[in-house]
Amino acid sequence: MTKATAEAGGPPYLRIVAGIRRRIADGELAPGDRVPSTRRIAAEWGVALATATKALATLRMEGLVEARPRIGTVVAGGAGAASPTPGPVSAPAPAPASGSGAEPELSLDRIVRTAVGIADAEGLPAVSMRAVASRLGVATMSIYRYVPSKEDLVLHMADAAFGEASYGAQEDALEGWRARVEWGARTLWGLYRKHPWLAQVGSLTRPLLVPNLLVHGEWMLGALDGHGLDPTMLFDIHVLLYSHVQGVAVHLEMEAHAEAATGQSEEQWMDSRASTLRELVECGRFPTFAKVVGSFEGGYDLRLDALFAFGLKALLDGLTPLLEGPAPGTTEPARRLT
Repeated sequence: MTKATAEAGGPPYLRIVAGIRRRIADGELAPGDRVPSTRRIAAEWGVALATATKALATLRMEGLVEARPRIGTVVAGGAGAASPTPGPVSAPAPAPASGSGAEPELSLDRIVRTAVGIADAEGLPAVSMRAVASRLGVATMSIYRYVPSKEDLVLHMADAAFGEASYGAQEDALEGWRARVEWGARTLWGLYRKHPWLAQVGSLTRPLLVPNLLVHGEWMLGALDGHGLDPTMLFDIHVLLYSHVQGVAVHLEMEAHAEAATGQSEEQWMDSRASTLRELVECGRFPTFAKVVGSFEGGYDLRLDALFAFGLKALLDGLTPLLEGPAPGTTEPARRLT
């Protein structure tokens, strides 16, 4: 299929490939320049993230772009001289066969780190065994020698991401349960900030059973233990704190996906629905809502970092009587949740 055919009516991913190839050939994207991410491509071309991922994978297999750690996908050296009308792109050259001498040395650590890099830059849906293999320049089947499925790969990715936190280093620097719990919660928030996809993996009802997440649990339970709480309440408090951090963090990745799918920032999306909001405010059914929203100057600014910190402080303030006893003149709080 030629470039013209692809642009005229071929599969969406081929139209994207042709468009980016043309930018490279015209010098708009020079060697070393960052190529649009999958989210950017999805927003610009109005396609799903999976389609954008397939387009970038095709460009990588053609040798026009390459992945660079901590940078992202960039135009490969010398790619600007590539012909703007190459041969068929629907059947790119295959990766070296398993066991080939040209295949780079693999390890589970390299595979996991590569997958984490893809998820950080392009979102968890962009991670596939084929995408990881393409990024590493190996045959897809080579990946399966180290990890049997994408589900297992995601577990390894989550364990590696959670493992970036070093809880033990703070053991002697923090005094009191509150300082330890706050540090643990902020550490977890920092991991979700660095890896937004991480909050999408696992749930409260079906938790991730990976060692490095249990390191976090051990830290939090250790900070709460020894204050007269029964085991059920102790664990409930741990789950409550974890759910607050994760519950706010899930919106980091959700917003990134929404922006890629709609091509609108959060502010632009709200502006496009100003008339709907105005109708709700003026309909008379929600007087308190109307009063509060009407009092904002320039609109409500939702800041996830501030919301996380505000919620954490409220939780810790509420837990203080349980762990430290009632304030003078108050009654003893219940020690068991009902």
